[in-house]
Amino acid sequence: MAQTPPATRTASPASEQAPTELGNVVVRAHYDNSVGSSDAASEGAVTASLLANRPTLRPAEVLEFVPGLIVTQHSGGGKANQYFLRGFNLDHGTDFATYVDGMPINMPTHAHGQGYSDMNWLMPELVQRINYRKGPYFAEEGDFSSAGAARIRLVDSLPQGVLNVTAGQDGYRRALVANSSPLSTGTLLYAFEAVHNDGPWDHPEDLRKLNGLLRYSVGAGANRTSLTAMAYDARWNSTDQIPLRAVEGGLVGRYGALDPSDGGRTSRQSLSLDTQHTNAWGTFKFNAYAIHSRLKLFSNFEYANDDEPDNAGASQFEQAERRQVVGMAMSQHWTTQWGGFETNNVIGLQARHDRMRPLGLYEAEGGERTGVLQESRVRQRSVGLYAESSTQWQPWLRSVLGLRADHLQADVDSAMAANSGQTSASLASPKLSLILGPWEKTEYFINAGTGFHSNDARGTTVAVDPVPPLVRSKGLELGLRTEIVPGLQSSLAWWQLKLGSELVFVGDAGTTEANRASKRQGIEWNNHYVATNWLQFDLDLAASQARFTQDAPEGNRIPGALEKVASLGVTVNDLGRWHGQFQLRYFGPRPLIEDNSVRSSSTTLAYARVGYRFSPALKLDVDVFNLFNRKDNDIEYFYASRLLGDTAGVDDRHIHPVEPRTLRVTLSASF
Repeated sequence: MAQTPPATRTASPASEQAPTELGNVVVRAHYDNSVGSSDAASEGAVTASLLANRPTLRPAEVLEFVPGLIVTQHSGGGKANQYFLRGFNLDHGTDFATYVDGMPINMPTHAHGQGYSDMNWLMPELVQRINYRKGPYFAEEGDFSSAGAARIRLVDSLPQGVLNVTAGQDGYRRALVANSSPLSTGTLLYAFEAVHNDGPWDHPEDLRKLNGLLRYSVGAGANRTSLTAMAYDARWNSTDQIPLRAVEGGLVGRYGALDPSDGGRTSRQSLSLDTQHTNAWGTFKFNAYAIHSRLKLFSNFEYANDDEPDNAGASQFEQAERRQVVGMAMSQHWTTQWGGFETNNVIGLQARHDRMRPLGLYEAEGGERTGVLQESRVRQRSVGLYAESSTQWQPWLRSVLGLRADHLQADVDSAMAANSGQTSASLASPKLSLILGPWEKTEYFINAGTGFHSNDARGTTVAVDPVPPLVRSKGLELGLRTEIVPGLQSSLAWWQLKLGSELVFVGDAGTTEANRASKRQGIEWNNHYVATNWLQFDLDLAASQARFTQDAPEGNRIPGALEKVASLGVTVNDLGRWHGQFQLRYFGPRPLIEDNSVRSSSTTLAYARVGYRFSPALKLDVDVFNLFNRKDNDIEYFYASRLLGDTAGVDDRHIHPVEPRTLRVTLSASF
């Protein structure tokens, strides 16, 4: 068989600008997923050209470019989204790590759930590139990355100023202005966004969002530095999940709320530095960040309770926190000859300090705090040190050997003295990947490694049934990537992941708790086909199985574990003055309780965009969401709730519907 020379790549492509070539392999289309560009079949990158063509109902839906990842919502446009990937109901983050310009988005020991990842402040027009990985095989990735990780890089400059004005149904309004200006020593980028949305809900969401970014950058490519300030504020009313019996009995409509006082307010401010430059040894990278965030979230999942059976709002609670985060990451990359074999090396250090004061769960009614259930002040510190070497042993054989060591320490000062204390833990995580080929434009991958996720620090110091601070994961993946068909990039991967303890969402408390050990396995098939210079097709299919590995009387299924995902995309680029995109996504039924006797329904959604360019400086896009007006659900849970007239809690399916067919029109002007 004919042998193709291997492509040259850096040791850490996730933070690089998108090149036009990767060694001898020309990058085609909107993905940098060609043969020779990655260390695993499930690793890849998305470029800005595809991001610009696809409509998004919510900012975090840019993460759906990660094959197999589903982004939904169940509680208002200012709350972090719900994520699904590789047999996980990831709740609001848990085992999927997300970064923007090196800043971690996942929040440990969070008021609403471990690993909370709020992406509502992201402006999709400013995303330059998304690099994604799956599985615990990469030394750079630490906490929350067992299922996968995405690293988003924003643009340093814009070729022209942008003014976007969007109007849509249900009171949707959005305005974005962004531009960059060359200065004597660098470039200044600014962007401002204002959004209002009522949504289809009987009680209007009244989302009000203000968002701003200011960025100064110097240099480009391997020698660049950027300093970025961001600020974001949002407030909203939320229509949370409602019991199916309430809809079927006519108590509320499909888009109704049982407690209209649910809602929230959040804010986020950050300052970050990101730099890299070449030196005598290779390339040095450094980033540092400071984040201040606040959240007040009012939810009611059980409605009435034993104390007030005639009060539908008696079970409302408030989750609130005020958080400061400071952190940094640095790495040195260099190339050596080891025994006559070329080796790319990297050594890195990551450190982070979170301070929450206070962090609490409170009784509430009518959107007002009425009492304290639990309140803590927490300081949490984490340090990760990693090293990785990629060695080209033969033209057809490359190995990547990595080792990561992590240490976590937390101090919890609880209002309940018995639950106060200190905790610490350390963990080492080895990684190994083998890349064989390419032969006939096809390469093969063997990936294995261990990783971890952290638990909420408050759960590690409680007097009764404390949980471990760090929980190990073990992963294995076999895959291939091929370009044997002209114009087609295709990858196939079988994977397995074991967790020492599962984080499970508790619907009636709005939190996650540690549960039994688990095992997941599945298969993914991803395809990107460039039919012509103006037409591209994308097809991603994934199937998985998830089980608790420790038997229990209630059963061994993992509630919410997604089993089947499919996504089909058709993109039309610059067909004369026309452009457009069609996206169909499907996520299938899943168990809602451990014995699998109650399962969710499936969800199928289609998005479509038709765009026309009047001139180089003016275009119009018409986006339709839920094109076929499906009456599916974004999420489903099964737990006990109590409606007025119920003598006790009733086990029921709780749903949050997808939004009906929605039209939005955007006029974009360049200046």
